Amino acid sequence: MKRLDRYILGKYLKTFLLALALIIIIVITFDVSEKLDKFLEHHATLWQVVSIYYLNFIPGFVNLYSPLFIFISVIFFTSKMAGNSEIIAILSSGVRYGRMLRPYVYGAAIVAIVVFVLGNFVIPSSNQRLIAFEEEYVKSKATNYYSNLHFQAKPGVQVYAESYDVKKLQAFMFCREELDPEGRLLRRETANNITYDTAEGLWRCSGYSLRTIDSLHRETFSFQGKANVKLDITPDDLNLLSTRVETMNTPDLIDYIHREEMRGTGTVKTAKIELWQRLINPLAIIVMTLIGVAIAARKSRGGIGVHLAIGITIAFSFIVFMKITTVFATNGNLSPFMAVLLPQIIFSVAAAWLIYKAPK
Repeated sequence: MKRLDRYILGKYLKTFLLALALIIIIVITFDVSEKLDKFLEHHATLWQVVSIYYLNFIPGFVNLYSPLFIFISVIFFTSKMAGNSEIIAILSSGVRYGRMLRPYVYGAAIVAIVVFVLGNFVIPSSNQRLIAFEEEYVKSKATNYYSNLHFQAKPGVQVYAESYDVKKLQAFMFCREELDPEGRLLRRETANNITYDTAEGLWRCSGYSLRTIDSLHRETFSFQGKANVKLDITPDDLNLLSTRVETMNTPDLIDYIHREEMRGTGTVKTAKIELWQRLINPLAIIVMTLIGVAIAARKSRGGIGVHLAIGITIAFSFIVFMKITTVFATNGNLSPFMAVLLPQIIFSVAAAWLIYKAPK
């Protein structure tokens, strides 16, 4: 790596880390002032707040806003270099514009790889601890009770429950139906309530009834006051908290998407958007870096202020556009893949055009 690469890459990483540290300190300060009463009310210790809450809060914050921080950092130090005529000196010495961009791409690639690893493997487990802490020490009451559950356990098997108690692993007014490919009922199991036995792996049923219909349309019916039954569902299937996609690492999220597509639930789009955001959004760091260089490398009378104003406008336009496409994917016909990819494509074209028009 040559001196030019080390010089620009050093400025890139140092400015980004400094901006990130300052923003994190400011955000944590405001967050503490907002949640301090909750921490004291629920008797959370200082060690718990620091080691569990904020230590798991920071990775998600970094992952979410890193493209914005990168963009502002690039605008800041590149504008300063342009103001000191360093960019002019570099280009006048015979260095091609594309060659000058190389250390910027190196820095963007380093940050993008870190963000990719955080988003796919570190942040999901951090979110689990963060959510558990919030439900115990921040929120007034954790959600441990769900109602009106309906899903497809596997092809041809429908499951219903009027309500489910997470702590007791107990469902009320339970019904399970098996249907043939033409939609005719083959088997129907109902119970007033079912409770999962973790030791036996069985459901203990109260008021259990079984109705079966054979191929000759002969019907049989039986009723038991109490019965131990092995069902093809687990407590996680009834616990909506376990379907929080932000708490799943990427391999688990892919398995979850396949299972939910089979079950026909309405959470598939949300899960797919989460997956594609984890896989594609790190590219935004490279795109925003190139846009930032193209804008800030121009020497301007207004200096850093003008470049920052333009840069922040573009950055927030990018964020707003990403939110709009996500809404269209969630509530419309836009595919989750295109919802995540489309902003990257449009702003990549903008980056290419700005670099093409940049003074060289």
